[in-house]
Amino acid sequence: MTAIRVFLVDDHAVVRRGMRAFFDLIDDIEVVGEAGDGQSALDELAVRAVQDDLPEVVLMDLLMPRLDGIGATKEIKRRYPQVEVVALTSFGEAERVHLALEAGASGYLLKDTDADQVGAAVRAAHKGQVHLDPAVARTLTRTLVGPDRTSNTLTPREREILVLLARGQSNRDIADTLVISERTARTHVSNVLSKLGFVSRTQAALWAVREGLVIELVPESWTG
Repeated sequence: MTAIRVFLVDDHAVVRRGMRAFFDLIDDIEVVGEAGDGQSALDELAVRAVQDDLPEVVLMDLLMPRLDGIGATKEIKRRYPQVEVVALTSFGEAERVHLALEAGASGYLLKDTDADQVGAAVRAAHKGQVHLDPAVARTLTRTLVGPDRTSNTLTPREREILVLLARGQSNRDIADTLVISERTARTHVSNVLSKLGFVSRTQAALWAVREGLVIELVPESWTG
């Protein structure tokens, strides 16, 4: 089994050491690098990109000097869209969550979450799934809605895709469920995000719940 390659970004060395110590005990996740702020992370990732050695998942603190996690996440997703970012912070305010998701984060965890949940979020991001702290998800399902968004802009197939996405299915899962190719599923997901004006699967999933397209959201189930 190939370990998931993870890059840690946090301005507190003790936090990075703690996460390294935790992941060292897990066979399927490997820490390949770390940085103390967003700009240092971008610099390191640029070097790794030249070497074709990018991580698969970045665990990103949001409050850091020089360049914060939101700005760094946005730039990572612009430069390396294949790299998934899981936001990790001490704050659970809806506004900060929105900013992280709008920047392209695929998951959001609070720093006081159980260590096992951090591992679960990394695995979910690697699979193309979403994972949110339950408290964060409850907040977002109440607030993530805009008057200019409507599912009427979606085709029947795209609405099916949205519902499956909101249930935590990855592109491969969606393809298997609908008996289509993974490439076709990926195209449908991209169309759904574009038509609804979202930049992440997480935003679309939570909006679908808010709009009643999915009856209930169980954040823990999103890890598959």
